[in-house]
Amino acid sequence: MTVYSARRGTRRGAGRGGRTALAVVAAAFLIAGAGPVAAYGQGDPGAGRHEVAGEESHELMESVDSFNEQRLAPAAQVAPGAYAGAWAHIRNMPVRSGSWTEVTTSPYDEDALHYRDQSASNSGSGTGFSSGRIAALATDPTHRGVVYAGAAGGGVFRSTDDGRTWTPIADGLPALSVGALAVAPDGALWLATGEATTASDNYLGSGVYRLADPVTGVFGEGDKVGGTELDSSSVHTLAFDQAAGYVFAASSHGVFRRPLSAGRSAVWSKVLAPCAGVGVGGITCGVDGHYADIANDIAVQPGGDGTRLLANVAWRGGAGYNGFYYSSDAGTTWKRANPTAAVNPAEIGNAAFAYAADGSRLYVSMESPKLLGKSSGSGVSSVLAGVYVSQNGDANGPFKQIATSAALSTTGSAMKLKAIGSGYQPGSQAWYDQVIAVDPSDPDHVYLGLEEMFESRDGGATWKTIGRYWNFGMPCFSYDAAANTCDADVMHSDQHALAFSRWQGGTPEVFVGNDGGAYARPTAQTTAGWRNLNESGTLRNLQYYSVRAGKLPDGSGEAVWGGLQDNGVSLLAPKGATYQGQRLNPDGRMVAPFGGDGGDQLVNPDNGCQTVGEYVDLALQITNNCGFTASDNGAEDVITDIAPGDPGARFIAPFAADETDPNGLWVAGGQYVWGNTRTWQSTSGADWTKLFDLGAGRSASAVASRRHVTWAAWCGPCGAVDETFARGIATNYGGTWHQVDLPAAFPNRYVSGLTIDPSDASGRTVYAVINGFSRHWNEGPGAGYGHVWKTSDGGATWTDISGDTTAADSFPDAPANSALVTADGTLVVATDLGVFTGTTAGTGHWARLGTALPTAPAVYLSPSPDGSQVYVATHGRGIWKTPTP
Repeated sequence: MTVYSARRGTRRGAGRGGRTALAVVAAAFLIAGAGPVAAYGQGDPGAGRHEVAGEESHELMESVDSFNEQRLAPAAQVAPGAYAGAWAHIRNMPVRSGSWTEVTTSPYDEDALHYRDQSASNSGSGTGFSSGRIAALATDPTHRGVVYAGAAGGGVFRSTDDGRTWTPIADGLPALSVGALAVAPDGALWLATGEATTASDNYLGSGVYRLADPVTGVFGEGDKVGGTELDSSSVHTLAFDQAAGYVFAASSHGVFRRPLSAGRSAVWSKVLAPCAGVGVGGITCGVDGHYADIANDIAVQPGGDGTRLLANVAWRGGAGYNGFYYSSDAGTTWKRANPTAAVNPAEIGNAAFAYAADGSRLYVSMESPKLLGKSSGSGVSSVLAGVYVSQNGDANGPFKQIATSAALSTTGSAMKLKAIGSGYQPGSQAWYDQVIAVDPSDPDHVYLGLEEMFESRDGGATWKTIGRYWNFGMPCFSYDAAANTCDADVMHSDQHALAFSRWQGGTPEVFVGNDGGAYARPTAQTTAGWRNLNESGTLRNLQYYSVRAGKLPDGSGEAVWGGLQDNGVSLLAPKGATYQGQRLNPDGRMVAPFGGDGGDQLVNPDNGCQTVGEYVDLALQITNNCGFTASDNGAEDVITDIAPGDPGARFIAPFAADETDPNGLWVAGGQYVWGNTRTWQSTSGADWTKLFDLGAGRSASAVASRRHVTWAAWCGPCGAVDETFARGIATNYGGTWHQVDLPAAFPNRYVSGLTIDPSDASGRTVYAVINGFSRHWNEGPGAGYGHVWKTSDGGATWTDISGDTTAADSFPDAPANSALVTADGTLVVATDLGVFTGTTAGTGHWARLGTALPTAPAVYLSPSPDGSQVYVATHGRGIWKTPTP
């Protein structure tokens, strides 16, 4: 969420939101970049912008686009087999010696007492300990205390002690993006890869896997079931129909079915895809194939003898095929429902279903494409159509409306208009965070997850907010702990998953997964409070965008910083470390000096308490004391805005220090390339100077500087997925700024990283790393081949140094994100499927760097202050390091 600081008049917070010292002041403009996210699930067609309700939704869509554009451009989708092909190649590559060590193993406390700058931090909100986004949850019905959590980009974690501690069990798979988890009737755990939480965000999957003994086993490649049918897809739901003998998958390409008794190689059959005429005919699709047949949910109606199914197939932005579809023959044929009474068939968007355990009632939570499409002048503050119940369990209804956004905001919600501002009411992101479930022992006991968690014990007649967004803006809130009367009904925002435990002899519990991890409480509980299942620090699925480190002056070690999706900027200092007489980490925890989304990061290698963190869109903030607030109420102003105010910066925009003069020049990129010579003495955005205009509609995607020779890559329009997509590189090499003429063979894909060769003092030798997949899997115009390109003459000529694709030691055809050059001339490149090394000589021979690194996307590389280690930020499994190769 984006809000504005009344004290400074600049954008603050994010994801979790920012706020002022006195009250939340929300922006009411309603612009969202929907962009080309279709191949990752749902998106808006074309390269245009789609206006939606609320700044919360706007920022989230920007985040979605930021990730997807890099991997899709210039096409709109990735062909099935891309990830499998890259992984098969990687498995046969040579491995360079060394092992990766996990760095972020400490609990992450977003409420740490002395990190409460009131215009930059979210500490004090009540969130407590956090991890990364949990997209799926499952409990083992026969083993007490066994819980499974599926991380958006970090694989599967298992707990055998009711969620207190966790162990990863899927690190060896080629895709750690989780869409769905479900325990089958025979006790096997099924994992569908490809996150569908945003119906687009993050990474696609490599199919579905079945682990026969999930209580003690770990997933391996041999556990895959089916062929390539669900590769390069996202899967939102897995549902078992034991009576009929099938398992169903609701995917970004329709509903698929597979016999439960089939062998591992038996394929998945597509049984419902309205636009393709599968399962049902006569449907007018209304959108092109990139946005067609998106299945958001599927449910098996209890008591239906294994024949009755209900699916929501809909694109969030609206399409002719949107609707509820039901089957009475176990998915062989389907009919489009005609819901009556409160549900308007023309308003059906992304929806979630929940049947009572006996099948007698059907609860539905539904997003409205009409509200999503309203303009900024409409006053719309939520895209939630409503929550409904069919009291006979029939998909045709009649439906009764049992909740609206306005009504939910009055149930103890922190998203009430007067508390948080316009544009942020419950359901403002119903296309993203929406889940509903019914207590198996009580058909009147319903849980509803939107940004917050709601509960009804009377079938929806009344509701109570049991998981508030935060405490800020509430009458109970005060930074003075003695005066703060807020209860413990706060968890992280953006709910995605619900599961119930029913262990014999145990207390029935509900488990919740959201953007900050996992929580639980007994279903019978009516008092405030949750068990925070992130407290041990073992649910380590943090989604980083960046990592930087600097030495602490007290000699205790390094301060490691990183920007996170929806979880601020983390600081990890050694336990006992001090700075200017202050104890930075007395409890052995990571802390969050900056709130909201955290982007790129810059740290003084000689003083790890000096850092510049990015919120989003090049909104830069500086601290010279680790963001430490000495007083108990966090009254100090220790973090300062120094944003240059660029009109066209990307959601995660690049900035960096000059490698040879880090205290003398910083560079940053949006529409303009910016320079800052005041560096650590900066006090405002006025300290930045425009160096070069990349051009209207263009945004920097990477920057690098060495000896004041600066290079900047750009895209524009970045969201286009056809012939309008463009990319380029500019530099001041030679003394004046100019655009580099790229050769025809240089891929027309997103340039995600630039690094300057330190052995060439002139600054003319540069390496560019290219995201997305090569022309083998990308049908976009000019997609080209290769992922690592080199120039030795200031951009006059370029050479693809990825190597011969037929060679076992060539660079893998996987999205490349970041690069660095070590002192001995080793070129290190991070990709979505690992980290690889080559030589600056450009021989085309590559090796996989080290062992033990999970296959979560590696998105950012940086050296340790002394150069002895390489840090990598993964988007799903935290920060890792290895000795410099």
